[in-house]
Amino acid sequence: MDQELPTYHVIIPAAGSGTRTGLNAPKQFQTIHGRAILDYTLDVFENDPYCEGIVLALPKDMASTFVPKHSKITNIVAGGATRQSSITNALAALNNIKDTDLILIHDAARPYLHRDDLAKTLRAFKQDGVRAATLCKHVNDTLLHTSGDRPDRSELYALQTPQIFEYGLITKAHQQATTNKHTDDSALVTALGESVKLVIADHYNDKITFAQDITMAEKILPETVTYETRTGQGFDVHAFDDGTSEKPLILCGVTVPHDRALTGHSDADVGLHTITDALLGAIAQGDIGRHFPPSDATFKDMDSAVFLEKASDLVKEAGGKIINIDLTLICEAPKIPPHAPAMIARVADILQIDQRRVSIKATTTEKLGFTGRKEGIAAQAVATVKVPEYE
Repeated sequence: MDQELPTYHVIIPAAGSGTRTGLNAPKQFQTIHGRAILDYTLDVFENDPYCEGIVLALPKDMASTFVPKHSKITNIVAGGATRQSSITNALAALNNIKDTDLILIHDAARPYLHRDDLAKTLRAFKQDGVRAATLCKHVNDTLLHTSGDRPDRSELYALQTPQIFEYGLITKAHQQATTNKHTDDSALVTALGESVKLVIADHYNDKITFAQDITMAEKILPETVTYETRTGQGFDVHAFDDGTSEKPLILCGVTVPHDRALTGHSDADVGLHTITDALLGAIAQGDIGRHFPPSDATFKDMDSAVFLEKASDLVKEAGGKIINIDLTLICEAPKIPPHAPAMIARVADILQIDQRRVSIKATTTEKLGFTGRKEGIAAQAVATVKVPEYE
């Protein structure tokens, strides 16, 4: 081990809600190649010989039940309402730390940290007088302020993490902070009159913030899991009511003008029910009735999007990814094609996948059977998913 580099403890705040991604779970827990983004971030420090311990700040409802997979996690604390308060909680959990020991703080959703950039930031502490340092990058784009001013980008840096501080300094900075809205720990240290050493990153180290960043991460992060492709099929039937109810006809989450609605315990969305069953079948998780029994009054008149979201969550929990949805609605009326684009958009939104992965089409039975007599609508679907290969 290179004795020139100092050892450190790292704090990883992972209690944020990640609302800017627009996804239904915090970004640090989104899965890439079957693993949570947080796991990739933790790998960096688990594999670094200079890291002596990891303190992880998690959402309050996870902190007591989280089972760590990384041996260097020494403390798990409940995060606060802000990133700053989460780090304050993590600092308080550290034991047997001297004021001059180094504390590294790194974003949970910044999984690309290169070991050379980590070493470069640690090496800054070999310089006399350095008590705080942050990784950063030059600003390459032209910037426009809402006032109309265009700042000189040659004088600007985009601050990243890791940020590294002497324990005594960062603890004092948090204790004396006059606001809890700081999103960057170096700002707290600067407020004490201390300087922060800027270390220019040599490698890509952007934070995952928006939904498109997840797509980028799928291309960058290593695929360490072997996958297999699985398919599931779904079939469902719902009868039309007698036309006297005021309920709308809902198909694939879209209200479709028609003189009769479908009957059912929930909102009777035969399209979403069928897709739900297909996804559950692909991961061997039974059918919709197993998870949402019609005997349970809780699900009376429920939006079927809830059922499909549950199936999507189960795919993610299995480390999987939805590759394609192919749904066929079988009916004489109403006419489906005029509404298909809206249906595709709604299904894609519920599943958080690209619309190009969703196919919705319609056919008839040439006036044969109950659908031919316009007594109801049938649907069948095939779902294709990618899941980690079973041993």
